[in-house]
Amino acid sequence: MYEPPLHRNENLPELHALIRERVFGLLISNGAEGLVANSVPFVLDSAASRLGALKVHVARANSQWRDLEASPDVLVVFQGRDHYITPSWYETKRETGKVVPTWNYTMVQAKGRAKIMDDAWLARQIEELTQALEQRREKPWAVGDAPADFIAMQRRAIVGIEIEIVDIRGKWKTSQNRNVADRAGVISGLDALGDEESRAMAEIVRQTSRD
Repeated sequence: MYEPPLHRNENLPELHALIRERVFGLLISNGAEGLVANSVPFVLDSAASRLGALKVHVARANSQWRDLEASPDVLVVFQGRDHYITPSWYETKRETGKVVPTWNYTMVQAKGRAKIMDDAWLARQIEELTQALEQRREKPWAVGDAPADFIAMQRRAIVGIEIEIVDIRGKWKTSQNRNVADRAGVISGLDALGDEESRAMAEIVRQTSRD
C-alpha cells in the first residue's frame, strides 16, 4: 500500500478498532489459478499474537481455502470510512483557486499466514462472530436459538481459517495536507451533509488535524 508518512497510522489499537468496526474484509490470496479475492466477515483476536489474529470461515465449496493449504500467505483489506472531498469546501479555493477534488478514507491492510482449523475451533468462531454482530441488538440472536442438528449441518458446509497477522498497515488520508482553514472547511462541509458517513468522516478529520 502506498503510504506517505503524513497518512501513515501506526497506532495498533486504532488499527484493531477499525477492524472491529468494519468486520467485512477482503481476503486476498494467490492460488493455482492466480489471485483470488473474497469478501467475508472476520473476528479479530488481538491477544493471539503480537499483532493479533484474524478468524474467518468460508463456504466449503469456495476453492480459496484449498489454495491456502498450498500457499498460505494472504492479504486482508479492511475499508474504513471514506468520503469524496470537493474543493469548494477549501478556503484556498476562494484565495487562489489552486485546488482539486480528492477522496478521504481510512484503511487497514493485514498480511498473514492462513491455517485451516478443526471443527471445534470453527464452532467457537461462529459463536464469537455471531456475538460480535448481534450484541448491539435489543434482542440478540444466538447460535443456540437454532436446532443443534441444523447448526451441525450448516457447519459441515463451511471451513474455518485462522490468520496470524505478521504485518499490519493503516492509512488515514483525512485532509492532513491541508491548512487549518481548509480543514475547517472540510469539517463544516461534511457536517452540513448530515448523513452518518459524512459526520463520521468529519470527526476523523477533527481527530487527525495536526496544527
